[in-house]
Amino acid sequence: MYEKQRTIKREASMSGIGLHTGTKCTMTLKPAPPDTGIRFVRADLPDRPWVIADVDHVVDISRGTTLQHGEARVHTVEHVLAALGGLQVDNVIVELDGHEPPVGDGSAKPYVDVLLKAGIQDQDADRVYLEIDSPMAYSEKDRGVDLVVAPSDDLRITFMIDYRNPALGTQYTTLVDLEKEFVEEFAPARTFCFLSEVEMLKEAGLIKGGSFDNAIVIYDSDLGQVEVDRIRKALDLKEKVFVGKTGIINDTPLRFYNEPVRHKTVDLLGDLMLIGVPIKGHVLAARSGHKANVELARRMRQLYKKKKIASKYAAGKGEAVFDIDAILKIMPHRYPMLLIDRVLDLELDKKVVAVKNVTINEPFFQGHFPGHPIMPGVLILEAMAQAGGILLLKAIEDPQTKVVYFMSIDNAKFRRPVVPGDQLRMELNMHAFRRNTCKMSGKAFVDDSLVASCDFMAMVMDR
Repeated sequence: MYEKQRTIKREASMSGIGLHTGTKCTMTLKPAPPDTGIRFVRADLPDRPWVIADVDHVVDISRGTTLQHGEARVHTVEHVLAALGGLQVDNVIVELDGHEPPVGDGSAKPYVDVLLKAGIQDQDADRVYLEIDSPMAYSEKDRGVDLVVAPSDDLRITFMIDYRNPALGTQYTTLVDLEKEFVEEFAPARTFCFLSEVEMLKEAGLIKGGSFDNAIVIYDSDLGQVEVDRIRKALDLKEKVFVGKTGIINDTPLRFYNEPVRHKTVDLLGDLMLIGVPIKGHVLAARSGHKANVELARRMRQLYKKKKIASKYAAGKGEAVFDIDAILKIMPHRYPMLLIDRVLDLELDKKVVAVKNVTINEPFFQGHFPGHPIMPGVLILEAMAQAGGILLLKAIEDPQTKVVYFMSIDNAKFRRPVVPGDQLRMELNMHAFRRNTCKMSGKAFVDDSLVASCDFMAMVMDR
């Protein structure tokens, strides 16, 4: 895998209709500076709005991945993203004069051809990877979907599908080396669907640009040509349609004996581009589609954000997200009012888990109470609030220059005393952050016992 970021050398274009919207569109790929990422620009709209290709901007996954930011909405981006990911291109402007990139032949190959025609070049900036250190997984048990990501020195994808259809059976493939395999062995694999889905998709307002030239349609009915003719008439298709002997409508020849699972691998690669950075990990997928792919990408992007923040503050000793050295860089508090020792978990903008080790050396035990030391309830709330401040690391710029002021504390409850020797574990959830004002709820535990809970409202101010 490459050590430097990459873009294309010159502009290149292709035109056609979109698979789902059926609208005509010209797509022009343009070079972009380092750290731009992949940006889709709607050149047909006033002020040329754009949306960056990351999972935070996914708004629809109905048989494809749709992105939107403001007025910029782009349908079915996964094949374009797969071509960019397969060729390991980091920074490109994808300019469109319509809603959806041209579908081409239903594979990623047309986009690969355009990118190779434009040429690819290294840039003077290091490539940043998300390196998977420990296995992570996502499952949908009701649909039999499983995704697992294991540590690996490079990106690898292993995919299995089982549709219980004679034309497909159980199919399996592994992509081991992007540089050697993607262009010839995976990019040409075309999208596919079942005959029983075609009418439903059409009625749902999808596949308006679909045809037997840009998709493989697999026969899955017991009614023979009668059912094929009925669907052909319902869809007002002019072309000849027959059942065929291979289990594929019109006996369309496959490019690979396992072309469907290879195309599923292409879709997964495109959806993984929504993480925003390339990954080093082995993705094992069973029966996965866009919904599961995007959910996995969402979790991996959260992991990337967490690693990025931890790296910024030089944290990471032991199992902590932030050790005490990192906390001292982030928080303005100092002795005797710094009341968190370690951050164990962090989901940016969502949740934080931190701990405070309560010892007999705490200065407040001298007076609260002599001979019967109990941590003041107000300091438990303060410790929870300090943990909550960590959640603002991404929500505000330069958190080192800010302080957080309480505006209100509601529903505070204390359930048992906190005494020397306890380890206080605080779990805070953010519910809203608008105009420098945040709402959070928190709970404090000792072991598995709830000791305190409350709701906070606070305002972020300059120091």
